[in-house]
Amino acid sequence: MAVASSKNGVSSILTAGVIVAALGYFVDIYDLLLFGVVRKDSLSSMGYSPAEIEKYGLMLLNVQMIGMLIGGIFWGMLGDKKGRLSVLFGSIVIYSIANIGNGFVNDVTQYAILRFIAGFGLAGELGAGITLVSESLPTEKRGYGTMIVAAVGVSGAVFAGIISRTIGNWRACYFLGGALGLALLILRVSVYESGLFKDMLQKPVQRGNFFMLFRSRAIFLKYLRCILIGLPTWFAIGILVFFSPEFARKDLLNIDGKVVAGDAIMYSYAGITLGNVLCSWLSQYLHSRRQAVFWFLILTAIGFVLYFTAYGRSVTYFYIAMVITGIGTGFWAVIITNAAEQFGTNIRSTVATTVPNLIRGSLNVITPIYAALQAYFNKLVSAEILAVVIIVIPLVALYYTQETFTKDLNYIEEI
Repeated sequence: MAVASSKNGVSSILTAGVIVAALGYFVDIYDLLLFGVVRKDSLSSMGYSPAEIEKYGLMLLNVQMIGMLIGGIFWGMLGDKKGRLSVLFGSIVIYSIANIGNGFVNDVTQYAILRFIAGFGLAGELGAGITLVSESLPTEKRGYGTMIVAAVGVSGAVFAGIISRTIGNWRACYFLGGALGLALLILRVSVYESGLFKDMLQKPVQRGNFFMLFRSRAIFLKYLRCILIGLPTWFAIGILVFFSPEFARKDLLNIDGKVVAGDAIMYSYAGITLGNVLCSWLSQYLHSRRQAVFWFLILTAIGFVLYFTAYGRSVTYFYIAMVITGIGTGFWAVIITNAAEQFGTNIRSTVATTVPNLIRGSLNVITPIYAALQAYFNKLVSAEILAVVIIVIPLVALYYTQETFTKDLNYIEEI
């Protein structure tokens, strides 16, 4: 039924808002994942040793994620107070300038400051885009709109991998990302504000108060479940993919061939791009966000098993395991859409912007636990233990999550 209703016009889905949100998320993901692609080359060119590269690489990733966590709260609240477009314009200016600055860094301190600023700016892009698209499209089509945003967006990581290999200069890669972001500002002039947001301005309601989410046990638990469901996504990227060259060493998985972080990210995000399309389509076909996410969590678990049992296998097999894991974690668009649909217009941007950034920021909790486990186990076993926990928790959270596929979004959250 959903498929039939959508054939009335691709043009009714490919609105200016959808196109601009998709291209914005493309630049967002390119800049966000570029650090993982050029991590080794950039730190090596500054004179750091292999041990320092691993140490500082994890530190810089965490700094970037802290920036995204703080930025997520700021941009989310701004989106509910001043409008979705204010975020789409403001965030892209900040992260574009910051990423140009990343091309000029000469030591890890400068790198950390600019990765924090870039992370802060990047935090606003996805949530504002998903909120705008969800509120602008008919109920039966909004899943297709967010699918396009996510599918085009996450392919930015593939583009980052291709550009890194083509240009071969990590500084130029950062300059390109900043330039793409600034160029996108021109297209954003054609986008209109959400009608639901403009209607809400006529009502005397509290808007964009992040702390509203903690005033009620029911509201807080609903919000927490939205975050917990997404835990496998950034565990897979932030640990298994970013540090795949380290896991591939002879003393761990003994992969036959050289594993390159940039290639791992590129192949994984090719899988994530496909996964976002498939999961979004499945949610439309089943008329259920929950069922689609369940099956993709199971696929993620299969990907984890293939990854951890790759001992002595070829580098091709190892990359295939990461592609399958990527497809499995391609439920990103569906869970962010679900988060936006769970809450009223007066807090929707705050939720849709903070949820993905808290999921990304969960890496700041996961990595210390991962490090602590290594006091008792090696890196591989520590990651395996975390993987089991990080699959079970989302399955439990999903079980208690409300289905939102047919939910009317024209309402106010009363707290």
